[in-house]
Amino acid sequence: MRRNKRRHAEESSLAFLDVICCGFGAIILLLMITKSMSPVVLEQTTQNNSAQIADLQQSLFSIRGQHKVFNRDLTSRQQQVSLNQQRLAVLKTKLATLRAQYAQQSKAAIVSADDKGRLALAVQNLSAEMQRLLGLNYQSKNDLVGGIPVDSEYLIFIIDTSGSMFNYAWPRLQEEIIATLNIYPKVKGIQIINDMGSYMFSNYRRRWIPDSPARRSAIIKRLRQWNPFSNSSPVEGIQKAIRTFVNQDKKISLYVMGDEFSGRSIHQVLATVERINQVNQSDQRLVRIHAVGFPVQFMRAKHQQGTGIRFATLMRELTYRNGGTFIGLNDFRP
Repeated sequence: MRRNKRRHAEESSLAFLDVICCGFGAIILLLMITKSMSPVVLEQTTQNNSAQIADLQQSLFSIRGQHKVFNRDLTSRQQQVSLNQQRLAVLKTKLATLRAQYAQQSKAAIVSADDKGRLALAVQNLSAEMQRLLGLNYQSKNDLVGGIPVDSEYLIFIIDTSGSMFNYAWPRLQEEIIATLNIYPKVKGIQIINDMGSYMFSNYRRRWIPDSPARRSAIIKRLRQWNPFSNSSPVEGIQKAIRTFVNQDKKISLYVMGDEFSGRSIHQVLATVERINQVNQSDQRLVRIHAVGFPVQFMRAKHQQGTGIRFATLMRELTYRNGGTFIGLNDFRP
């Protein structure tokens, strides 16, 4: 019995020594591990990171400052371009009217030499003013603003007949229609369609209206009270006109007159028109698309100008892709 107690005491003593040895071993191992991590290195690393963060913040502040300066310069240049475009739009209308008057009076052979000289001088002055605004090398760069090409033999007008246009911009619209017709003293056919695809003259549905002074007068007279339903989007009228009248053998210009686009997707409109308005052998679109934007929507609060901005965006890209010109008027009043 005593031998068993002694053996039990010895086993307990050995177990305790094992625990103590394991504890000391663990402490020594921890000391060896922590010793390899130098506090000086940690401090240096923290200092380096702080310096880098400070440098990056300084760079960020500098970039933000440059960004503000660039935005101011860009805004200033955009305003200048907008003013030049507005000036050019007015000049183009005046120039086209003078050229038409000059051509008609020259054919009549009853105008005096002094009147011819005054008209020729006015045309020359307007041309010089447009060249000054555009620059000497403008024509070799593009043909987006420097005048509407007048090589077309057939004209189609897509007119926004919505309430905003009819109630506020209708007198100015009539002036623009007259000015555009004056650019083309004689064409083979004309057609007037509203933005929904409704024809002004139902008896000329899907066919051309013959051009004559009497027909033009009838168009202007009918336009004064013409107000069919509109959804404030020119897309339906544009697509219907192209699908109906596109022809490989005809030179056609389409003029869009409006103030807003209420559709959902600009990209979808561009893709659809690109698909239906095919190219000819010269890789040019069969229907040349021009547009005149009336700033009716911009008399409203800024948060209500979205459809006007979307119209300008759509027409700018649509005319560019289809060989035409977009003119944004600076006033919707005559």
